[in-house]
Amino acid sequence: MGIVEPKILRGFRDLLPTDMIALEKIISVIKDVCESYGFIPTSTPAIEYKNILLAYGEETSKEVYFFEEPDGNMVGLRYDLTVPLSRVIAQYKNLPKPFKRYQVSTVWRYDKPNPGRFREFIQFDIDAVGTSSISADSEIILAIYDCLERLGPSFIIRLNNRKILNSLIVFAGIEPNMARSVFRVIDKLEKQGIEVVKQELGPGRVDISGDKIKGLGLNEVQIKKIEEFLSLPKNTCSEAIDSLKELFKSVKGAEEGIDEIKEIHDHLDCLSIPDGKIIIDFSIARGLDYYTGPVFEVVLTDAKEYGSVVGGGRFDELIGYFTGENTPATGASVGIDRLLEALKKLKLVKTKPSTADVIITIMVKDKLGEYQKIAKKIRDAGIKTELYVGEKTSIKEQLKYADKQDIPVAVIVGEDEFTRNEASIKDLRVIKKQKIEIGEREAYLKERIGQKKVPMGNLVEEIKLMLKK
Repeated sequence: MGIVEPKILRGFRDLLPTDMIALEKIISVIKDVCESYGFIPTSTPAIEYKNILLAYGEETSKEVYFFEEPDGNMVGLRYDLTVPLSRVIAQYKNLPKPFKRYQVSTVWRYDKPNPGRFREFIQFDIDAVGTSSISADSEIILAIYDCLERLGPSFIIRLNNRKILNSLIVFAGIEPNMARSVFRVIDKLEKQGIEVVKQELGPGRVDISGDKIKGLGLNEVQIKKIEEFLSLPKNTCSEAIDSLKELFKSVKGAEEGIDEIKEIHDHLDCLSIPDGKIIIDFSIARGLDYYTGPVFEVVLTDAKEYGSVVGGGRFDELIGYFTGENTPATGASVGIDRLLEALKKLKLVKTKPSTADVIITIMVKDKLGEYQKIAKKIRDAGIKTELYVGEKTSIKEQLKYADKQDIPVAVIVGEDEFTRNEASIKDLRVIKKQKIEIGEREAYLKERIGQKKVPMGNLVEEIKLMLKK
């Protein structure tokens, strides 16, 4: 047999320990916050029937990995976690309402890869189903706010409402069947600017590659009214709401969307969240068409090239495609892979190749059982401990391995230490800081930098003290 070339598909990637450990810590923070709000975990299959995935229409069909399974069923890999949630709600009718859940799972989309965007990626969704109360939307936003505050980046939550955008269609005199196309163009404002948006609303344009992008064909009056809407003063949430009320004062039904935005603002204002952290942005529409009310996106202000790292909103009609009647629901989705890449760039997540805080070196081969007892004692105290199981016998090579794995503390017990019921503990961070290379045992004994001998009975306590430094 010939040698098979090791490679992966475009848009996919391997997550090696350094990234995986950091990713798991991000997930752990978000999970802790969600559970503090009372959200409970769920899981759904990676594969769903094709008609389930397309329940809302053919909008996403070009992005879904469809195939025929051995049983002859047409199926596909899930492209988000919201459609499977809707299927779950329709299938398990006795779930408590409101049903507050979270799910962290892999999804797949045949999409164009770019920085932080992959064809296989992890989403962390939080949702509240079975309540039309705007307090549920506010709580979702607050949970996301708390997650990002704990993770540490500078961020802005940009808030809008699909009902406000629907009122824009009436205000501008646009045919209702063009609404979704208009929203998709408006959604490009942050990335491409008002002139590009106006061109795509009207006659179209030629992009930098020379490709012609067909315009929607709106007339000058309609485009001017959209530009007026997008240019409304919004230095504060209150100013944005007041200016919107004035603009839409003659639009029947516009109050509903405006009132929902105001209610969310009032909820957040009670918690003294700065206006600059959560802003009203009338260009936010969200790409998927199933949103029906408040929508929002989160952008990291020092890593804007990664786009929105969180997005969400209310989807009161989606579950109805499985039940025949609308069920109120709202939620948010965190792009874990994109968030990881952004936090790495911002140096806000520690990338580390090992989970261990302590390594037990092996100095006397026929005392392996004793070393295992030492390792167990340290683990039982809640300290992550690796017992060296490699084939290197020298202290130099074992400490080099520990340094490569970024393990901070080494426990060294040789014949003399066993005789005296002692152990040497070594702070490898000191060695790294001083760029000292430890040689064989003779050189190591002579240097003793960052090292101390302790009675075996005090070993755990001394390790804890060393790790606190």
